[in-house]
Amino acid sequence: MSLSEDAATLAAVPLFQGVDPARLKLIAFAAERLTVPAGTELVRQGEAGDAVYVVLSGEASAFVTVAGGGELRVGPVPAGTLFGEVALLADVPRTATVRAEGEMAVLRLDADLFFDLIQEFPAVGIAVMRELARRLDRSTTLLHSR
Repeated sequence: MSLSEDAATLAAVPLFQGVDPARLKLIAFAAERLTVPAGTELVRQGEAGDAVYVVLSGEASAFVTVAGGGELRVGPVPAGTLFGEVALLADVPRTATVRAEGEMAVLRLDADLFFDLIQEFPAVGIAVMRELARRLDRSTTLLHSR
C-alpha cells in the first residue's frame, strides 16, 4: 500500500473522521507500517504498552486470560479498528492479547504520535472514549452471560 492508500484507510476509520487528509498522510508517514503473518501476537496481555495499532487489512482476535490459565476470546479486531489504547491512556499493562487470524497489515503509532493526535484533534479523543465505553459494555455483557 502507498502512503495515500494508508491515509485513505485511516480516513475510513470512524476514530479519524474530521482529521484533514493532509494530517492523515503525516500520521501514515510517521507511523510504522507492519505486515504480520497469521498467528502473530501484536500485543500480549500484561506487557507494557508503548503504541497503538490501526488494522489496515485482515483481522485479529482479542483474548483475555481467565482463571486457570485459559483464554477467552472477547472479540474480533477487524480492518479499520484501533487497538492498544487502553494501556497508554490508563498507564496500565496490556489488558488483552491480540492475535492475527490471517495475514494482516497494521499501522503502529507510538505513544508520542498517539498523544499528539489526541491533543491536536479533541474529537479523536472523544471517539476513543466512546469506543472504550462500547468495549467495556460488550465485555460486561460477555461476563454476565458466563
